[in-house]
Amino acid sequence: MIANRPPYVDPARHYAYPAHLREMVADMPSAPGVYVFHGEDGDLPLYIGKSINLRSRVLSHLRNPEEANLLRQTRRISHIRTAGEIGALLLEASLIKQQQPMLNKKLRRNRQLCSLRLVDGQPEVVYSKDVNFATEPSLYGLFASRHAAIEWLHQLADQHRLCCGALGLEKLKPGRACFRATIKLCAGVCLGNESLEVHGQRLLRNLEILRVACWPYPGAIGLTERYEDVGCDELAEEPCQIHVIHNWCYLGSVSNLSKARDLSAMAAGFDADGYKILCRPILCGSAHITLL
Repeated sequence: MIANRPPYVDPARHYAYPAHLREMVADMPSAPGVYVFHGEDGDLPLYIGKSINLRSRVLSHLRNPEEANLLRQTRRISHIRTAGEIGALLLEASLIKQQQPMLNKKLRRNRQLCSLRLVDGQPEVVYSKDVNFATEPSLYGLFASRHAAIEWLHQLADQHRLCCGALGLEKLKPGRACFRATIKLCAGVCLGNESLEVHGQRLLRNLEILRVACWPYPGAIGLTERYEDVGCDELAEEPCQIHVIHNWCYLGSVSNLSKARDLSAMAAGFDADGYKILCRPILCGSAHITLL
């Protein structure tokens, strides 16, 4: 007999499809947008999510016994329609930062966001509160903390036989090799087996994979997405959404360029989530962009 084993609990006994929530989903569109699970009035939202098909995604929560605890706490479900997937991604990230829902973790605001910058060939950690990541050239990687950045450098050193002494990760005594050189994980720049130039080229080549792209425009832009069901009455006068972005920061979505230009006057600092969402469509040229 195994001691302290918790008693078996049949999930079917504790899970039931909540009828009042299914009624709320009945009129939800099969279209892109953001949905919110609300608890008691006045409390923070329980969970915020996004999908290119709101109705299908929310119903998938209601079919899942593993999410029974979330459903037991939920009193209502609301949604916000967007024109497309990019708008849903941007709005989800923005709402999570603003409303701090109980069950969302990954997209909450990170006040320790940092990156790596080379100084005299050696990487140093810099923070977004001190450096504008949108305009600073030659930054590498976006990390949630200094610890995460240093840990990534250690992994890079092991994978590519870089010297932790030359990287500033280990203090070397004069004439002594770094620890990793003794276990053949360093190519030996600390022993004179390779030049600092060759070591630096290998470091830079591998850092380039994580180079942070500078904001490619002189100011704010409008990124346009069109509603697919433009013929329906509710969207007849607003056939598209214009997402206003500056320095990789999402400032909001509006229906015309006049409103977009008003939004573009807002201050915009670098936003890591906006960067991850927008980097590919903007830099690959697949998005419809208007300079504001």
